[in-house]
Amino acid sequence: MLDLSNPVIAAVRSEEEYFAAIKSAVSAVFMLKAELSSFERLAAAKGGKQVYVHIDIAEGIGKDREGLAFLKRAGADGIISTKNHLIALAKEKNLATVQRFFIIDSVSVSTALEIVASTKPDYAELMPGVLPKAIAGFVEKTKKTKIIAGGLIENKADVLAALAAGADGVSTGKSALWNA
Repeated sequence: MLDLSNPVIAAVRSEEEYFAAIKSAVSAVFMLKAELSSFERLAAAKGGKQVYVHIDIAEGIGKDREGLAFLKRAGADGIISTKNHLIALAKEKNLATVQRFFIIDSVSVSTALEIVASTKPDYAELMPGVLPKAIAGFVEKTKKTKIIAGGLIENKADVLAALAAGADGVSTGKSALWNA
């Protein structure tokens, strides 16, 4: 499970960002661009950080049981996905799960709530993360699922607003916030 004692999660897209995140104060790293050819090497250098792979866009890693088994063996702590079946498969492999939802209107909120009730991910990541009203409503209706706000988090005020609305963590690619 995610260590959210530091609620800021580094969202990285390159090796350079990954190694900056590993040296930062964050406890967890969301790899948004993982690759089969380098994942084992990067996971071996995680230095006690928790590493979650966005499996939907990982290159060369199968979006199936074997791909998830590889990630587990290689050192991933969990996955991020928008896909219900990948959340279920990851749970079979004892990988922690973050299911991403893009909240654009009231229908997407209702749909996300139905999916969370069905798939029971460990975490639901609501995007964009700068929507405290939606975060608060979601938190109120999902008592057992931890909430991560992600997307468009630009400054400390955005982090604080998401946390104040009830998010348990905030993922951001803004490295200035990783040590804030």
